[in-house]
Amino acid sequence: MTSMPQAVATDQSDTCAEEVVLGVDTHKDTHVAAVVTVLGGVIECKAFPTTTAGYRSLLAWARGLGLVHRAGVECTGSYGAGLTRYLLGEGVEVVEVNQPDKATRRRRGKTDTIDAQAAAQAVISGRATATAKTCDGPAEMTRMLKLAKDSAVKSRTQAINQLKAVLVSADAGLRDSLAGLSTPILIRRCAELAPADRDHCADTAGVARYTLALLAERIHRLAEEIRELNHRLTTVINAHRPQLLQRVGIGPDNAAALLITAGDNPDRLGSEASFAALCGASPVEASSGNTQRMRLNYGGDRQANAALYRIVLTRLRWHAPTRTYLERRLTEGRTRREIIRCLKRYVAREVYPLLRPAPAVEHAAQAAP
Repeated sequence: MTSMPQAVATDQSDTCAEEVVLGVDTHKDTHVAAVVTVLGGVIECKAFPTTTAGYRSLLAWARGLGLVHRAGVECTGSYGAGLTRYLLGEGVEVVEVNQPDKATRRRRGKTDTIDAQAAAQAVISGRATATAKTCDGPAEMTRMLKLAKDSAVKSRTQAINQLKAVLVSADAGLRDSLAGLSTPILIRRCAELAPADRDHCADTAGVARYTLALLAERIHRLAEEIRELNHRLTTVINAHRPQLLQRVGIGPDNAAALLITAGDNPDRLGSEASFAALCGASPVEASSGNTQRMRLNYGGDRQANAALYRIVLTRLRWHAPTRTYLERRLTEGRTRREIIRCLKRYVAREVYPLLRPAPAVEHAAQAAP
C-alpha cells in the first residue's frame, strides 16, 4: 500500500526535472564532459576515463543533473566511437560536433572544458545537426577490413620498390641475370635465390641475393594477406549489402568506400542529395551580386569521391548507356571533365538507396531472436 505513492512521486520528480544537453570533448584516455542547460548555462564539467565503467559513470553523472536526451560529441568516428555506441544504446541522441574554428579559439582560448561546453552549445544553437554514425554494423566491419587491406597494399608496394632499388646497385652478374623481367617474374626469381644463397653473406653479392630473397618472400606474404582480406571484404558486403556489387563498376573496394561513408545508419543522411554532398559530388552555390554560378564541392569524404570517380571511369569504358551519354553531352559542347562531374552525381543518386539493408537481409535481422 505504501509503495504506490512513492512510485507516483518518483515519476513526478522525473517529469519536473530540467532538460540538459551533454557536451563531450573526447581524447584517447579521458573524456571531458560538460552539462549545459537548454538556455546555454553551464551547470558542471568533469573528466571520465575511456572505459566501460567510465562511460557508465559519465551518463549517470549527467542524468543526476537533469534529463539527458541529446549529446554533442567530438570525433564520434575515432576517440568518441566507444562513448557514442554506449550513449546510443542508452537512448541518448548523439550529434556529431566539429571542433571550434580558429577564430573562436583565438577569442575564447583552448581547454578541454571549453571544448566540451562548446560541443553542448553547438547542439543547443543548432550549429551541429549531423547525426553520428552508429559504428556497430557492416560499415564498421568493412572499415576495419579495408584499413588492414590498404596497409598491406602500401607495404607491398614499398617492398617492391625496395627490391628494385637493391637490384639497381647489385653485382653486375646478378643484375644482368634479372634484367628485362616483368615485376611478377622478377619477384618469383628473387624468391628462388633463398635456398642456395641464404647462408652465403660473406660478400656484397651474397648479401644482395639474401636481401632480394627476403624482400621477395615478404611480397608473397603480403600478397596472400591482401587476397585473404579482399575475400573477407567481399563476404561481408555480400552478406549485408549484396545489391552494391551487382552494379556495373562497383567492386569490393568502391563498395567499401561508399558504405563506410554512409555508415551503419544511412537514414541519418535524409536524402540522396545529402549523400552526394557528403561525397563531395554536389555543386556548391557561389553567387554574388549579378553573378550567378556554381562551383565544385571541395569538401566531403575524398575517399568516397574517388570511388565515384573510379566507377564512372569503368562505366565510360564498359557501360554502353554511359558511353552514349558521354557522346551526347560532347555534341552539346560539354567538356569530358564536366561530363564526369555530372556522372559522379548520377552515380551517387543511384548508389544511395543501395546502401540501405536489402529487404531479405533486413527481414532476417528482424526475425532473429
